Amino acid sequence: MRIREMEIPKRYHIKKTDKETLSQWFYLMVLGRALDDRAPNYLKQAIGWSYHAPYAGHDGIQLAIGRNFDRKTDHLFPYYRDLLTCISAGMSAEEIICNGISKDNDVAGGGRHMSNHFAKPEWNINNVSSCTGNHTLHAAGVARAMKRYKHKGVAISSHGESSVSEGYVYEAINGASNEQLPVIFVFQDNGYGISVPKADQTANRKVANNFSGLKNLRIIHCNGKDVFDSMNAITEAKEWSLKNQKPCIVQANCVRIHSHSNSDRHELYRDDMELNYVSEYDPLAKYRRMLLRYNRFTEKELQAIEEKAKQEVKEAHKKAMAAPDPTSNSIFDFVVPEPYNSVKYPDGTHKLDGPKKKMIEAINETLKDEFRHNPDTFIWGQDIANKEKGGIFNVSKGMQQEFGIERVFNAPIAEDFIMGTANGMTRFNKKIRVVVEGAEFADYFWPAMEQFVETSHDYWRSKGQFSPNVTVRLASGGYIGGGLYHSQTIEGALSTFPGVRIVYPSFADDAAGLLRTSMRSEGFTMFMEPKALYNSPIAATPVPDDFEVPFGKARIRREGMDLSVITYGNTSHMCLQAAEKLSLEHGFDIEVIDLRSLVPLDKETILNSVKKTGKVLIVHEDKVFSGFGAELSAIITEEAFEYLDGPVRRIGSTFTPVGFNRILEKATLPSLEKIEEGMRKLLNY
Repeated sequence: MRIREMEIPKRYHIKKTDKETLSQWFYLMVLGRALDDRAPNYLKQAIGWSYHAPYAGHDGIQLAIGRNFDRKTDHLFPYYRDLLTCISAGMSAEEIICNGISKDNDVAGGGRHMSNHFAKPEWNINNVSSCTGNHTLHAAGVARAMKRYKHKGVAISSHGESSVSEGYVYEAINGASNEQLPVIFVFQDNGYGISVPKADQTANRKVANNFSGLKNLRIIHCNGKDVFDSMNAITEAKEWSLKNQKPCIVQANCVRIHSHSNSDRHELYRDDMELNYVSEYDPLAKYRRMLLRYNRFTEKELQAIEEKAKQEVKEAHKKAMAAPDPTSNSIFDFVVPEPYNSVKYPDGTHKLDGPKKKMIEAINETLKDEFRHNPDTFIWGQDIANKEKGGIFNVSKGMQQEFGIERVFNAPIAEDFIMGTANGMTRFNKKIRVVVEGAEFADYFWPAMEQFVETSHDYWRSKGQFSPNVTVRLASGGYIGGGLYHSQTIEGALSTFPGVRIVYPSFADDAAGLLRTSMRSEGFTMFMEPKALYNSPIAATPVPDDFEVPFGKARIRREGMDLSVITYGNTSHMCLQAAEKLSLEHGFDIEVIDLRSLVPLDKETILNSVKKTGKVLIVHEDKVFSGFGAELSAIITEEAFEYLDGPVRRIGSTFTPVGFNRILEKATLPSLEKIEEGMRKLLNY
């Protein structure tokens, strides 16, 4: 049954609310406004707060969000205008100022994130991105965990009405509706997205009504300028979401009294009549007048409260100014969490005993083993849990039958939603490990890149307070005749982002070992699976049941003295074949290094090999131009130039898309013939 806007019981009213509560609300509102008004002065004095988005005009709804948030049970995702929300939720004036002027003791993340991005992860006030509205996905993800673990709490996602134009906001609300998740999406509607009026964003005057057709979703409208209407709306929304375990939208009508931010000049697009209008509807002034009009407070009492707030800001300013700044060398802290450490297989090798297993079998068995090992492990993606089918390649076959729909389930065809909710779910408990098929093919991962970027710097941005413990599986590469969107590999693009590990196995045992390490480690890992090798006998190996491969450990597949070949993925096998052929025909002694792990990279093994042979050929399936081999070449040239007896050469795909016709594919991708020719040229240089 679709639940539309319903009447809100009037729990709060100025005549019925006790004086202590009214006093507390007034104090918080005055304190918040004092900080909001003071922020631009720090910029003028070159102290900081170089980005400030004033909240004045949103006072009612922000007070209500913060007062209804319970840090013991709920998760709050504020946006950059939510200063009063965070003050109302319990953050101190000192914490707000330390964030604004980017001090090392900023509880959001030690000055690592933009000012006005208030957070306190210790209290479940989450550190969110500058990408407007993207935290709606994280709220849906953590609410999914709440429901899975039968936890009685809600996720509150707060943002402006213009962020609803973002596709991932729709994905979050649609997903929360479909899964019936306890999320409250608060739209603070001030009529503008920077200078863009709401009429240019949506046809509906009330943007929440864009979602009125979604099942299991309640929509509540309120006056975000009014304290009591806002308090009633948020209270009702929270009680309803908790009771029914379903999402709710609260659309709060606000006004924006000032410019969007300190880099905006609203007088360029708002006339005097409008500016006078929004000033007259100042929520703080209205609330103050009501307290006097209904004889709940005297002028003297209100002045005393205002003076108390003023003094708190003064004291907070002194403490914040005396707080330490971050040190320059701290930028290298909290980039990636420490990984799981393998004791039994420290170098990621084993005796090749026992029957061989194909790569697809090794991955499937490792997934199941790790699900048995850690009951707080989940997997989802497109098409991965459908009767006897387990993904487009059946890699996850049998998992839902063994572990149930609560842990193994399908996701919508919405890659950003898949990634964003994985990020969010791991916020609930650090024991949780999430594996997702980020897309059915690596080529389709691009819609998720916004969440990929977000997830890559969450650990650093929060100063180690939150680690997204997510492994993303991507079926990668060509040699299947798939053409565009089915035959390309993307690790070269992904490797430019700090904060993410990237692994790319070539053999079944390494696939199992790297997957086990990824799933047991804290942090974010991209697990690239060469799909052409899933069932290939050349990639089959014996696989110990407990095999582990550490990150950053390459494997020398073939030792030699004449030439170093550095490779990974599909091309590893071609390199080994070419090296063996040239050895048999001409006696060349060629070393083949299978990187296995791209980030982190085993530079030691690479450089030692270069120093030994003096010649290097880099081979990978990705494009040569700006591919991962360019970084390898630069490292070798910078750190082992004096050992080289020839130029560092690269073989990879042409700087073109991959064509569907097999003739076009062959012309594009590396081949045994191309690799053999490259080896000959270097050996004879």
